[in-house]
Amino acid sequence: MNGVYLVLASIFMTALLRFLPFVLWKNRAIPEIVQRLGRELPYAIMAMLVVYCLRNTDFQASFGIPEAIALVVTAGLHLYKRNSLISIATGTLVYMVLVQLVFV
Repeated sequence: MNGVYLVLASIFMTALLRFLPFVLWKNRAIPEIVQRLGRELPYAIMAMLVVYCLRNTDFQASFGIPEAIALVVTAGLHLYKRNSLISIATGTLVYMVLVQLVFV
């Protein structure tokens, strides 16, 4: 039963943190620091995710070729379509096909 309370508390805190900025800045201008974070954080987070995903790349076995191909496909598709969901899903699919079927 304690797990249920933990999940409920997590749901409540997540919702609170998501809605709090709208409540705080309902009738006021959004501070410059918040606007700056909104502009710059997505790029920083994506860079961290790329580093995190490539941290265990084994350059001995396949020389990082599947990872490099999937990275190029993901970046190229994102530049072409400007849709994160499509580019990430396609890059993941390409990587899994390469690892499971090509670079066995």
